Amino acid sequence: MSDETFLDTEKTLVRKLDRTLMPVVFILYLFNYLDRNNIAQAKLDSFEADLGLTGNNYSTAVSILVPGYMLMQLPSNMILTRVRPSLYIPFWVCLWSCVSASTAAVHNFQGLIAVRFILGITEAPFFPGVFYLLSCWYRKGELALRFAILYSGLVLATAVSGLLAAGIFSGLDGVAGLAGWRWLFIIEGAVSFLLGLIAFFFLPDFPGSATGSARWLLSEEERRISSYRMSLDSISSQETNRSVRHGLKLALCDYKVWIFSLILCSNQTAYGFNYFFPSIVRGFNLGSRTITLVCTAPPYIIGAVVSYFIAWSSDRKYERGYHICAPLAFAVVGFTLSVSILNIVARYCASFIYISGVFGANAAVYSWAAFTVGDTSEKKAAATAIINIMGQFGNIWSPYFFDPNDEPRYSRAMILLIAFCGLEIALSLTMKAILRRENKKILARTEVSGNLPGLYML
Repeated sequence: MSDETFLDTEKTLVRKLDRTLMPVVFILYLFNYLDRNNIAQAKLDSFEADLGLTGNNYSTAVSILVPGYMLMQLPSNMILTRVRPSLYIPFWVCLWSCVSASTAAVHNFQGLIAVRFILGITEAPFFPGVFYLLSCWYRKGELALRFAILYSGLVLATAVSGLLAAGIFSGLDGVAGLAGWRWLFIIEGAVSFLLGLIAFFFLPDFPGSATGSARWLLSEEERRISSYRMSLDSISSQETNRSVRHGLKLALCDYKVWIFSLILCSNQTAYGFNYFFPSIVRGFNLGSRTITLVCTAPPYIIGAVVSYFIAWSSDRKYERGYHICAPLAFAVVGFTLSVSILNIVARYCASFIYISGVFGANAAVYSWAAFTVGDTSEKKAAATAIINIMGQFGNIWSPYFFDPNDEPRYSRAMILLIAFCGLEIALSLTMKAILRRENKKILARTEVSGNLPGLYML
């Protein structure tokens, strides 16, 4: 096959993936986050009063999802390397949808904690599984933008959740004797269940396979090229043992996995404002509850646009480290403004800055990690799950930064978020220096053979 024919076929393959795989995982992730985050909107209804929540009960309900989410991710990703993603991922989508909808039947704090913990377990396979699946189909210079598109599902979910909640609270509160927040969980859970059923048809399995959507979407030549083109991005490695256990061992022993874990943990901690953003906006006294919910949307929409641009630039320039540090520096400015000024308009504008900064860095973090720790597919599956698991610690402790007595400014929380942005910047620069050194070693080893080796993206 000539180079020109290869490139044309590759472009056709990527277009087909962009038109099927990406829209499906985007919509599913949007509802994955809606089902997880709708508790933030429920807080503005009679949620706390109906369940008798006091003190830090709400923060505990937010955090308890994370342990279940962490427990299931690693075994799920190891299983994923041996099953069909087109069946495995939609199954869990349907299951979490049922669990999320069941929150509407909760009547006390204990029941809420139980449902939230189980929801964490059932939602856990989706994100690391899709993260791994995308890294199997898209090359290094393609992944950041696609991951930004995926992650913008989270951003859009956070933006539209307020609008959806406003409509449901105003239109369905009291219907059939149910509070508006109960209808919120029921409706969003039912829609995500339907989408899970649709996903059985549209998700592919792994490159080269003739199952899943690849059966009807890709030609035989495109399936062959899908495997070959991914081999072009592999880092030089001598590993031949392809067992799941050995992949886990490689991941656990790779210090780069743990540095990326700290980077993501810092990022997720800096994102801790998310569950409290409706309360932050309410503190601006912009108007009624409906207006408050509507005003939560614009900062996230702008954040999504910014994340697309940063990811596009990161792929185009084939660089990751500086594309993480730059938006985080802007996030520090936004948090600083939020904590240091009293003007309401200025503080609302500052939220656009820190939301865009934190989200802008996220896609580069994930896409950088995926191809840095993936010597084998088994190691990549284990390593990406470990990185995501460790990152969740940020989601465990960050809700406790937001003391109810500090509402609505949350000055202490903003200062802590600034500190974690600074830590993420320092770790990213450290990783960039480490990988530059590793690339020099790889080039030195292959200089004699004259072969062009696979190198780490910086």
